[in-house]
Amino acid sequence: MALMSIVIGIDPVAFTIGSLSIRWYGILVVLAVLFICLWVWQVGKRAGITSNFILSAAPWAIVSAIVVSRLIHVVDRLDIYMSDPRAIIGFQGMTIFGAILGAILGAWIYCRVRRVPFAPLVDVAVPGVILAQAIGRVGCNINGCCYGQPTSLPWAYVYMNPNTAAPLGVAVHPTQLYELLWDITVFALLFWVFRGHLRPKGSLFAMYLALYSIGAFGIRFLRGDTHPIFGGIHEGQIIALCMLAITVPFLIWKTRWVSKQVEPNAESQDLNNTTGGFSAEASMSNGSEPKLG
Repeated sequence: MALMSIVIGIDPVAFTIGSLSIRWYGILVVLAVLFICLWVWQVGKRAGITSNFILSAAPWAIVSAIVVSRLIHVVDRLDIYMSDPRAIIGFQGMTIFGAILGAILGAWIYCRVRRVPFAPLVDVAVPGVILAQAIGRVGCNINGCCYGQPTSLPWAYVYMNPNTAAPLGVAVHPTQLYELLWDITVFALLFWVFRGHLRPKGSLFAMYLALYSIGAFGIRFLRGDTHPIFGGIHEGQIIALCMLAITVPFLIWKTRWVSKQVEPNAESQDLNNTTGGFSAEASMSNGSEPKLG
């Protein structure tokens, strides 16, 4: 144990119902999902996104996030699940990158089905998404999952509760805290620096993916709960590099910085296009003819 360290003795199990244990991690994940829905509901209204659209799109994104998150975790730990295939069906292991990719996929499919623009929706959502990830990381801090490698640093975490997912009594890098702080930093950049200043639509979304991937790639070198799968690189780092390979060229060659005062017409046109598309979706869901514009 490090000479000065942060001792975490909180029981990751919040309460039990019979034989079912409800963990703080699960509670905070639910709160994070509710927060995203509330964020898009409140912020989206200003961009012309109807509440009906949000309620209809949310299940697609949530279900897809769960499925893809679980799938990537199973692939990452295939050696374990090959010996016990029945354990594949469950929620004991998830990946944050899988949840992000799954939610994106689900929302994109829904937008394609309803023939509404995808880019304005994700631009509205991403500041809330990264804050929701920070909420989820609070759960990781309590649960002990996603823990770091052993260290003697004075801010090391030492988990003492037997229900923790981390090694008991071992001083480890607080990688959950690192990710939480990075999530908050990304939110600050997206919300107060880049929001409303990037064109074309979808650029804020690309910036979110790039910034999050940079942090995740670096922090995962300190993780102690995952194993390298290629050349010392972890599964999450490979996904991060793939995201950077897509988003960085887009940001360099396609994205431009604009001033709201300098280009008011562009902002107005984007908003009109967004409102028209989501209004059309709302009309279709009510069984009437879509009203564009």
